[in-house]
Amino acid sequence: MGVFTLGALTSAPAASAPELLAPGTVAALGALGWLEEVGVVAIDPAVSDTAATRDEFGLDDAHLANCVVVGGKREGVERIAACVVLATTRADVNGTVKRLLDVRKASFLPMDRAVELTGMEYGGITPIGLPAEWPVLVDARVLEQEVVIIGSGVRRSKILLPGRLLGELPSARVIDGLGAEAAGR
Repeated sequence: MGVFTLGALTSAPAASAPELLAPGTVAALGALGWLEEVGVVAIDPAVSDTAATRDEFGLDDAHLANCVVVGGKREGVERIAACVVLATTRADVNGTVKRLLDVRKASFLPMDRAVELTGMEYGGITPIGLPAEWPVLVDARVLEQEVVIIGSGVRRSKILLPGRLLGELPSARVIDGLGAEAAGR
């Protein structure tokens, strides 16, 4: 397992190339028993962003999933979550996420803070290996994809895995409608 082909990308099992993953991602995959089940593929960091990856490798947006880190405060206590949505949508931060976190206002964490708290590179943040206390909110449409491409914790690679696995992460909460349709798509 762990070998997937989408567009011009073909992955190898993550167990065969742990150096392509952030340390926390490797540890989480090992703890989950997924090192053989998910794939990893090296890419040029210059094409790590979603649109560039899509264009470079001839991919459909429905196979690309974005992970964004959001936060808000309630009674002086910060609440942080990760949101995983398909590239055809955008996380509904001001509606669904705000309600789920039970905060007055939710917003994307600043880049430097997201990098510091996750231990991952900006543009490569993945839901696999995040702090255990963070909920990982996964749009239900992600689980419907036979294979999705997500970050690996670093910009120089991508993870390919069955979408359903993201719903099996220990802190995952599958949410219908987490992703709102992106304008112009």
